[in-house]
Amino acid sequence: MTGSTATDSPVALITGGGSGIGAAVARQLLDAGHRVTVTGRGEARLRGFAAELGDPDGLLTIAGNAAEYGDVQAAVDATLKAFGRLDTVVANAGFATHDSVAEGDPSGWTEMVLTNVLGPALLIRASIDALKETRGRIVLVGSVAGFVPGPGNIYGATKWAVTGLAENTRRQVTDWGVGVTHIAPGRVETPFWDSYGSLPPGHLLTADQIADSVVWAIRQPEGVDINTVVVRPIGQPN
Repeated sequence: MTGSTATDSPVALITGGGSGIGAAVARQLLDAGHRVTVTGRGEARLRGFAAELGDPDGLLTIAGNAAEYGDVQAAVDATLKAFGRLDTVVANAGFATHDSVAEGDPSGWTEMVLTNVLGPALLIRASIDALKETRGRIVLVGSVAGFVPGPGNIYGATKWAVTGLAENTRRQVTDWGVGVTHIAPGRVETPFWDSYGSLPPGHLLTADQIADSVVWAIRQPEGVDINTVVVRPIGQPN
């Protein structure tokens, strides 16, 4: 699961990439000829993901916590050592406690806020020097909940923070030739809902459909910066 520096093909690092949207993005980028680093907390899940793909040479898997700067920096360093460059980072790691500010359990909120808000900021900080060299791209996976208020929705508040982080980051890094894309999905059928107990009603997007938008943004021509993409399933009104 280590890569080769013998090629100049683009390199992407995806947090939370062992399942769901992150895994779908990784698959599509690998199919497009990119080399990919995938991080996640579950080493067994990462091993399973790599095995499912046949342990390709262009895939590097690294266990770590997206909310710990040492882990994030180590993943960036390992990617540069294995592949020699870094063209794209995708801040995908995140989760919801599926409760409310007035009635929820505060014990889960700290980890959610750190993963969903601090995590993307740490990835930007750890990767920006490498991205300057390649005039690369930053992709932040947010949520429709970062645009539409939900009653008592703390997860939504973290995604409002990602909405702000995306534009604040763009305003700084665009002068360095680095692009920033904020992908905000609506309801998607992924392990995100596991802790909720059931899938929400109505039509849901697939992880691959969201990955289509992420990869489309990443593969824009040089000099083109896609900034905000909101993707809902037909039938989701809010």
